[in-house]
Amino acid sequence: MTITHIVLFKFRADVAKEIRDKFLSEIKTLKSLSCVKSQRLIVGGPSITEPAEKSKGFQYALVSYHEDRAALDAYQASSEHERVTAKYFIPYKEDLVRFDFEVDQMDEPLLGFGGIFN
Repeated sequence: MTITHIVLFKFRADVAKEIRDKFLSEIKTLKSLSCVKSQRLIVGGPSITEPAEKSKGFQYALVSYHEDRAALDAYQASSEHERVTAKYFIPYKEDLVRFDFEVDQMDEPLLGFGGIFN
């Protein structure tokens, strides 16, 4: 089973681009954590959604994959995750949305896990 972890980030309007850029570079380092399945963690943004109102003001997104719930919990509890979020997002945040779900076993090959990809 694979857990997909999705987070949408919204910074306050007064947060400088340099701070947002530093957040993006730092959060990408979390892919090296052993609890991230096959180091698959991607971060993107700013949003290019049109019309902009559809993205509800969220500017950046993270998608990562984890072997199971225990691996996701380890990711969330890691000192690196705490360091990055506490230093580069929480002080500047306006809002955040998190959504986690289990990938259907039949869809695992679509993610490159299982099936012909292993």
